Amino acid sequence: MRRVTFDLDVLRSFVTGMELGSFAKAADRLGRSTSAVSAQLKKLEEQAATPIFRKSGRGLALTEAGETMLGYARRLIELNDEAASAIHDVELEGWVRLGLQEDFGEAVLPDVLGRFARAHPKVKIEARIARSYELAERVTSGNLDIALAWHSGETLPYSEHVADVQMRWIGPAKRIATSLRNGEPLPLVALEAPCLLRTVATETLDRAGLSWRMAFSSPSLGGIWAAVAAGLGLTIRTDIGLPASVSAMTPEIAGLPALPKMALFLHRKDAEPEPVVARLAEILLQAVRQQLPDNTRTNENGLRDVA
Repeated sequence: MRRVTFDLDVLRSFVTGMELGSFAKAADRLGRSTSAVSAQLKKLEEQAATPIFRKSGRGLALTEAGETMLGYARRLIELNDEAASAIHDVELEGWVRLGLQEDFGEAVLPDVLGRFARAHPKVKIEARIARSYELAERVTSGNLDIALAWHSGETLPYSEHVADVQMRWIGPAKRIATSLRNGEPLPLVALEAPCLLRTVATETLDRAGLSWRMAFSSPSLGGIWAAVAAGLGLTIRTDIGLPASVSAMTPEIAGLPALPKMALFLHRKDAEPEPVVARLAEILLQAVRQQLPDNTRTNENGLRDVA
């Protein structure tokens, strides 16, 4: 087999376009023309010696080889950026206070801490797992430098919109019939109030004219997963960080009302954070975007837009 050395600039355009849902947006972000990005994608398929894209309606989607290429491209770019950062910021020191919503604790935090520690071993990190409203308050009060949180309704001055993520009804992995089928109130499992998703669940059911009862309440997400897995009731979360003991349900099949999307934000304490904080935020965003569900559609121009 011939040895191929992939062009990192080409891979970066490829990954950026997939993450933004548009190669035109990728061209703008990377400071290139759309024709230059198109040429890069053609070069990538030539180097791969196999189709990366396939036609899907009037647009494009990834082939199986393209999906594989995307995963490797992300890893190659991450390693390249990690190496560049480690070399140029070898003396980077300081202290960063990071906040995460509980959904991202197991799914994102180990990867972020590992990558950051390898590149910047002299930096100390203080991480706090908390609910979104608490994280927003701590950033506002200056007790956290950055925080990844669901939108709690409060607008912070230095926030970046990361994505709109679809909320899902979550039930046990081993299917247990919901009480919607026999007319009894739907048993709900939720975090203790105040909780954004708890409110969404009850208000959505109320608007749909469906009765419900709070079957189980817990101060921690671990308690929620245990109760749902045991069949005590249903909860709502996103696809991010779901344990194997639970699974997302299709509303139409289960007879449940459709749920809205929830905005995910990265809050910053300062408009221009210190280099050590900015670097951790960069790694955090990269890790989070890899965890986001591929809720995409293909637009009329053949580019993929995040739905």
